[in-house]
Amino acid sequence: MVATLSDDDSAVSRQRAVQRGLTRLLLRDMKKVRRLLVVSRLKGSVPAWIDAVRALVDQYGQTAASAAADFYDAQRDTAGAPGSFTVPLADPPPDEQVDQSMRWATKDLWPRDADVATEVQRRPIEERLAAAQVKAEQAAQRLVADQGRQTLRQAVQQDRGAVGYARAAALGACAFCRLMASRGAIYKTADSAGREANELFTGDASVVKFHNDCHCAIIPVFRGQRFELSPHAAEWDRIYREYAAGHPGDQLRLFRRALAEHDQHPLPGAH
Repeated sequence: MVATLSDDDSAVSRQRAVQRGLTRLLLRDMKKVRRLLVVSRLKGSVPAWIDAVRALVDQYGQTAASAAADFYDAQRDTAGAPGSFTVPLADPPPDEQVDQSMRWATKDLWPRDADVATEVQRRPIEERLAAAQVKAEQAAQRLVADQGRQTLRQAVQQDRGAVGYARAAALGACAFCRLMASRGAIYKTADSAGREANELFTGDASVVKFHNDCHCAIIPVFRGQRFELSPHAAEWDRIYREYAAGHPGDQLRLFRRALAEHDQHPLPGAH
């Protein structure tokens, strides 16, 4: 008998809960190191703050990777996959990636001449500092979560007992994440993910994309298992096929509009 697997199975929900728990701890500590960022001396304080953020990303990222490996092992056992397999843990992101992400988050804090400053850069420094903190937290969350997700991706790619992976998105996810989740267990290579249909799928790292503050999870699928979309993901798939499929280059915009009009779960920011 073929075992079925879905994006709302209890094990998947537990794994997403682990991710959420790590995010809460990460954000707690991000707020603590915020004191290192001194607006009156950005040139001297930003590097020290980035070093502290990098340490947090490494710490929580390795925890995310270990939790992902445990999840993979448990899913593999449940599937009864033959043979043994040791899950390789993903490496922390390169230092320059963390540096670039944090400098992007704080770019509006730097003084600008009035004639070149943007509307955002003219706002009170307290507002800009709060916005920078939010951006930094969201970017750090992605860097941490990606270590767990990359651990799962690597395992699927290297394990002969795995056939691919699916994406689990929350009910309140953005249109892009809902679209990716509605595609089912087609992820393993750039070709299977849709490189021929979408030029954005280039390079191994782009097989499945995640954005800042994204809490989607990866679900490994093994030989002998059949993946089925949950009711809400199946509804996203229906909406996509009815309103957005067959419009190359415009699918996401049409899908987003159709979700706003026809999906019972509101998009983020929708009124």
